[in-house]
Amino acid sequence: MTPEVFDETAMRLALDQALNAQLAGEVPVGAVIVRRTEGGPQVVATGYNRPITTNDPTAHAEIVALRHAAQLAENYRLPDLELYVSLEPCAMCAMAMVHARLKRVVFAAADPKTGAAGSVVDLFGNRTLNHHTALHGGVLAEPAGALLREFFSERRAHLRAEREATREGADAPPIPTGEVIESAPPDESPPR
Repeated sequence: MTPEVFDETAMRLALDQALNAQLAGEVPVGAVIVRRTEGGPQVVATGYNRPITTNDPTAHAEIVALRHAAQLAENYRLPDLELYVSLEPCAMCAMAMVHARLKRVVFAAADPKTGAAGSVVDLFGNRTLNHHTALHGGVLAEPAGALLREFFSERRAHLRAEREATREGADAPPIPTGEVIESAPPDESPPR
């Protein structure tokens, strides 16, 4: 299997995880940690975004996959493994990958707002760090980017519809309930 085919095969697995995140109402980012074999990627662990459903700001796809892989290996260092993720890692995830001593990280779509693999900062290229993980970006970037654009477009449309419904409800006359309320004379208290 050529390196390009290997990368695309593993990234498709990460994109499948991104779809799981989308189905859960999370930002569609997926990750997979693999061991390189001659027959193709051997999946060690998977993860998808879960910050909303778990109320955990650290539950990014990469962190979920790293935790699972480290538990299986009974070691926080994973030097023979590679991580594939559908979106460029943020600073938190990039540093977790460096601390895990991953052999290689491959991402699909760039993240111009929080990307820490070259878009905003390049933590992987920082030569003062104690470990240097190989990095490759842009594998299946278009399908990964399309999934994210579709998700955020739908989310914005949903929020717009909610705002319009709220606005229309505020302008509408009160809905009659059929309940008759008698007012008490000013010097008497109302009956209970």
